[in-house]
Amino acid sequence: MSILSAQRLAKSYGAQDVLTAIDLEIARGDKIGLVGANGAGKTTLLRLLLGLEEPSAGEIHRARGLCIGYLPQKPEFPSQQTLYDEMLAVFAPLRAQQRALLALAEELANHPASAELLQRYAETEQRFELAGGYTYEHRIQRVLGGLGFGPETYAWPIAKLSGGQVTRALLAKLLLQEPDLLVLDEPTNYLDLEALEWLEGYLQEWPQSLLVVSHDRRFLDRVVSRIWELEGGRLEKYRGNYSQYLLQRQQRRERLRREYEEQQELIARTEEFVRRYKAGQRSKEARGRETRLKRLERIAAPQEQRQLHVQMSPTLRSGDHVLLSDGVTIGYPVGPGEHAEKTGPHVLLRTGPLLIQRGQRVALLGPNGSGKTTFLRTVLGQIPPLEGHLRLGASVRVGYLSQTQESLDPAKTVLEQVLGESAITPEEARHLLARFLFCGDEVFKPIGALSGGERSRVALALLTLRGANFLLLDEPTTHLDLAAQEVLQNVLADFRGTILFVSHDRYLVDALATHVWAIHEGQLRQFEGNYSAYVQALEAEANPRVKTDPGPSAQEWEARRRQERQRKRLARRWAERIAFLEQEIARLEQELRILGQDIERASAAQDVARLQRLSQSFQEAESALAERMAEWEEQMSLAQGEALAEALTPDECPQDAQ
Repeated sequence: MSILSAQRLAKSYGAQDVLTAIDLEIARGDKIGLVGANGAGKTTLLRLLLGLEEPSAGEIHRARGLCIGYLPQKPEFPSQQTLYDEMLAVFAPLRAQQRALLALAEELANHPASAELLQRYAETEQRFELAGGYTYEHRIQRVLGGLGFGPETYAWPIAKLSGGQVTRALLAKLLLQEPDLLVLDEPTNYLDLEALEWLEGYLQEWPQSLLVVSHDRRFLDRVVSRIWELEGGRLEKYRGNYSQYLLQRQQRRERLRREYEEQQELIARTEEFVRRYKAGQRSKEARGRETRLKRLERIAAPQEQRQLHVQMSPTLRSGDHVLLSDGVTIGYPVGPGEHAEKTGPHVLLRTGPLLIQRGQRVALLGPNGSGKTTFLRTVLGQIPPLEGHLRLGASVRVGYLSQTQESLDPAKTVLEQVLGESAITPEEARHLLARFLFCGDEVFKPIGALSGGERSRVALALLTLRGANFLLLDEPTTHLDLAAQEVLQNVLADFRGTILFVSHDRYLVDALATHVWAIHEGQLRQFEGNYSAYVQALEAEANPRVKTDPGPSAQEWEARRRQERQRKRLARRWAERIAFLEQEIARLEQELRILGQDIERASAAQDVARLQRLSQSFQEAESALAERMAEWEEQMSLAQGEALAEALTPDECPQDAQ
């Protein structure tokens, strides 16, 4: 049953059309992921559905009494209460029942023989129990704990929480309220891995409807069962999770491209027929075709979405050992707080011996505040270690991508920022920036006026200029939309240097990492393999009696990735050749039809010389068509055989199934 629907929904700001003729429906129990490029209008659509903005056209219908909970990207949570008291407020009616039950218990203690009181108490207690009266405090503790709030935080005033803590506190309150429709705009931004996986599990069991905007691909894979994509102001709907959406979208775009090309060929043939025969004996037929052509509903040309074109290559080959240490202690000389000078060193983590070799891609994982960024800054030499030494290998050239992009000057324009950090001409700089989607006057935008995604693209552009062979990346996919994340992931997978990266993007870690370094209770633990292998290793530790496959080595992972990339390149070449052959076959078939008509006319006119020439051309075209058909059948057989082999191969390398 539908709880919310919209018909012909549109929204414009001045001359800019953001949303155009959108139809949608949310049924009870739906779990929908809303995706699209930055600036596509996702937040605008949410605000229209919530009634926070009025549409320029169209209608929105909400079920009577519909309760909607909304978590915006930058929420406000005005409250004078503590964190725990704010959660208790969700259960105010239940707590009123609890007080009434306690009052009845006291009254019953004074009149134990009253049958009427005993009956009232039993009925009140049953209603209280069915409403969750004996479990609501456990639910509060479970939700707060899952989102990273321990018992020591319960007395914290909401007004004193940081921005990320406010987001998590409001999310906790919404989860406890259980609205009919929960609308979340980037809920994973301030969650570490542990909290993120807890939220995924909680939302998998969510009994109500869910509409979520997220750039976390693994989150979308595990939580939603439908995908809505906003592109060009229109909404396309897909069934399944994110991975299934990628496949369906590719198939849909290929189908639309073929339909457009076939229609263009039909239009061209019809126009040629009309041109040739409009004034001849077949003029009536030509005019009929011209009329049908005018009435033909034209298929719009497929619009290719602008994509990043990133190239990242080291200019120098490093030595085999890129980063090594006998063990190092990471932290600060003094602890935080008003009496920092009295607390002594603030230790974040101890690493033990470590080594990164050339070509490895190491993912550094850990809870918020565990020291991941501090470790990267220690490698850079910005923060000295408390104990031990970190050493870079021979010919190592470091490139650093900061999560906060503090090296960007808000007063400079995008073009000035690039020119100030590289010895290239303005023309070369503009060409580079165009590959990162800064075109025309966009290069003159001040850095301070850019969105988070735009700042990330500027930082990436600067990184490509440095020719580094050892990349240190701190949350490289933060603020990037899904399409940009896919591009960056492929670029990093093909990078011929070494990478040490911090990321909460498990999809990226699964696809990229050859090793995982995890910070746990102040210690750095090292695992071989990607994120799936790391999770499997933890599960094996937690259940030592369960025998698990240790999984392939890092070298085997890399070999499989190379094979997969080679297979994809071969598949692309097959697809390109098959498409070319299909075009040639269509052209030759059309040529044969025209030659057949010409032969009929030459025969009727008894033009023997022309008939001989046309017959020779017909035979040559027939021979060429037979050759093209034979090659097409061979290529299709090879492509189908490869697809069948892939389908029958066990899914041993899940991160490559993108």
